[in-house]
Amino acid sequence: MKTTDVRDMTTNELNAKLSDLKSELFNLRFSLATGNLPNNSQIKNVKKSIARVKTVLREREIKAKGAKE
Repeated sequence: MKTTDVRDMTTNELNAKLSDLKSELFNLRFSLATGNLPNNSQIKNVKKSIARVKTVLREREIKAKGAKE
């Protein structure tokens, strides 16, 4: 997932995507623990995607708070 894709999403879509990514990370970690994960770099990619989504959500929160004041 690229940053431009994330920025094009609405806030509701971002929250839904964040939830999906967190559940995917849980499943990947579970697969790693059981030895069924063939590609360990998937965890790294999902964690980066989570960080991108959280960053954009935080930027929007700060922007909205600044507009109120």
